[in-house]
Amino acid sequence: MPATGHSLFIADLHLSPELPQAVALFQHFLQETAPQAQALYILGDFFEAWIGDDDLALPFPAAIAAGLRQLTQRGVRLYLMHGNRDFLLGEGFCQASGATLLADPSLIDLYGTPTLLAHGDALCTDDVTYQAFRRQVREPAWQAGFLAKPLAERRDMARQLRAQSEREKAAKAMAIMDVNPAAVAAALREHGYPRLIHGHTHRPARHVHEIDGHACERWVLPDWYEGGGYLRCDAEGCKAFSLA
Repeated sequence: MPATGHSLFIADLHLSPELPQAVALFQHFLQETAPQAQALYILGDFFEAWIGDDDLALPFPAAIAAGLRQLTQRGVRLYLMHGNRDFLLGEGFCQASGATLLADPSLIDLYGTPTLLAHGDALCTDDVTYQAFRRQVREPAWQAGFLAKPLAERRDMARQLRAQSEREKAAKAMAIMDVNPAAVAAALREHGYPRLIHGHTHRPARHVHEIDGHACERWVLPDWYEGGGYLRCDAEGCKAFSLA
């Protein structure tokens, strides 16, 4: 186990063969930065889309999983959380990569500081249309029906859903797609006023929320479309780093 005593957090890489810059950046991160950590947490939307673990038969996802497996074999613990693009990542991918799947949200003890981890989409409660879709696709019956379809059909459906999502986002006010302050306050209150780390909104920043007399730190992770970055946390606290 590395002795540096820190953990790294990333989200919203949206890895895809169509985004070679993000892929190259991640591969460099995996070789040069991640091995120094005790743990790497991937908080959703690791892939641009994931249509089932049988997609591991393709070279690109298989290579990504193999790279993660090499990291875990070096002693780095790997944790993975579903995002809105890759909520079908399952035990097959975890076995191939060495990852442990985390529930969304998950409360952990991070070097003595209670820390709530989330992808972040469940906090965007003003986006009523998206929340209805989120509930639908996380139903076991819907997922079973989708995974029963041929791989090619699932791939076509995923393309159609992404195109529909982009059209809908273009018609929405930006504020609707950000976290709802009341939803954030409710999550922090429910889990005992922890630190919160999440992605999804692509609005990297550090916030401090005053909830019932408690000052709660909230870190938003960056996406990797045009540079990327990560959060490094240890016993002293957290610090954001850019890879641009």
